[in-house]
Amino acid sequence: MTNVCISGIGMVPFAKPGRSETYDRMGQAAARAALADAGIDYSDVQQAYVGYVYGDSTSGQNALYDIGMTGIPVVNVNNNCSTGSTALWLARQAVASGAADCVLALGFEQMQPGALVNAYPDRPSPTARGEDIAMARPGGDQTAPMAAKLFGGAGVEYMQRYGVTSELFGLVSVKARNHAGRNPLAVFRDPIDLDTVMSGKQIWGPLTLLMCCPPTNGAAAAIVCSEEFARSRGLDASIRLRAQSLVTDVAGAFDGTDMMKVVGYDMTALAARQVYEQSGVDPLDIPVVELHDCFSTNEVITYEGLGLTPEGTAEKFVLDGDNTYGGRVVTNPSGGLLSKGHPLGATGLAQCAELVWQLRGTAGDRQVEGARIALQHNLGLGGACVVSLYEKVN
Repeated sequence: MTNVCISGIGMVPFAKPGRSETYDRMGQAAARAALADAGIDYSDVQQAYVGYVYGDSTSGQNALYDIGMTGIPVVNVNNNCSTGSTALWLARQAVASGAADCVLALGFEQMQPGALVNAYPDRPSPTARGEDIAMARPGGDQTAPMAAKLFGGAGVEYMQRYGVTSELFGLVSVKARNHAGRNPLAVFRDPIDLDTVMSGKQIWGPLTLLMCCPPTNGAAAAIVCSEEFARSRGLDASIRLRAQSLVTDVAGAFDGTDMMKVVGYDMTALAARQVYEQSGVDPLDIPVVELHDCFSTNEVITYEGLGLTPEGTAEKFVLDGDNTYGGRVVTNPSGGLLSKGHPLGATGLAQCAELVWQLRGTAGDRQVEGARIALQHNLGLGGACVVSLYEKVN
């Protein structure tokens, strides 16, 4: 298996639905930015993996054809909210196996305003197993968005298991805004305080409006290449994808009423464990993480799923400030999905871009000083979870 480098990254500013260009133009802009960052032409790209959730077949080709029609394979990818990092996983596989030397991973999303809805109500929902468990739980507004029921239910589960209050989740939202204030590509950059979060509109269970990520439009891209290709072309070979794992739901995820399992806690733990075994890295030695905070409840349980803090200790982890600057590990320096935004197909590659900037030392006001390794976590219900470990090698 050859060493795999991220030699170029690109991203467009995220925006609320209706305030961006169309998906194809956003995708083109992100891809062109990644090519320019790497210092190569589109003719050097041998394969492309393009991720999006809401869009017609071959939207990937439509986004790339104005850049070049070179006849390369363009594979369209949809793995729910983990789509962008799934495209990255496929690109890394192609390069690591020797099937290609230079691959483009691109993700974009043009979303509608409001909560996610089932786009195909005339057929079985692919997330029905988890939805049925969420619907059977008592309490809450049964007309609330399904995603809020799922991740709100996981928050209730965590509160009951470990005796914490909903303010723990509110503190995560406050932290997200503080970080996003340093990121010019984020949607929501104005600071908020805990009272504002907690007094906001109740969505489901412990979740208020500011504990939920906003629907967002955007695009991001990465140039994935072999170390040999990069060095032969004089490209940046300093950022390496050292380990990566994509897993789907494991046995028992839907056998009971554990909402933490339903929303992918076991997937997260398994993918993280595989990455740590591949790389030999201890999670306690990781200084910066981009994780899937679609709801603030999910950030809290993901701290533990990734092994950043032992099970049941997330409250102390947050209260001690170990999840932000000056603490042990800066989580979501970009502002995360909560404040940077969550254009489903682009999210995983936007996380990639942030971590590459961090390891290059070019993240500006949000730079995590001295970072040489970084972890990415991207989750999609239905389900798929991708965990990736990056390292700076020189």
